[in-house]
Parts: sequence; structure tokens; C-alpha cells
Amino acid sequence: MNRRKKIQQLLKAHAKKASAKLAPQSKEKYISKADRLKLEAEASPDLVVTAES
Repeated sequence: MNRRKKIQQLLKAHAKKASAKLAPQSKEKYISKADRLKLEAEASPDLVVTAES
């Protein structure tokens, strides 16, 4: 019984991982802070960010 339970447990775990991989991702892709600043600067070129304070 113990060996059968262990095998079933492994099969369930593998099936769970496989279905999770196929499921659509709900999280957005991570964008670093530097990239976010670059995108923001490209979106509004009239706004100049200076750090001379």
C-alpha cells in the first residue's frame, strides 16, 4: 500500500505541474525599474528627469 501511495503521489504531482505549465499566466512579465524609466521617458520626451539635487 505504501509503495502504491507513493507512486500515485508522484503521478499526481507531475500531472499538476504539467497542467500548471499549460494554464494561462495571470502575472505580467517583470519589467525592471531602469526599463520602466526608459519606457516612461520614451512615452513623454518633453519631460526630462534630472537627478542633480
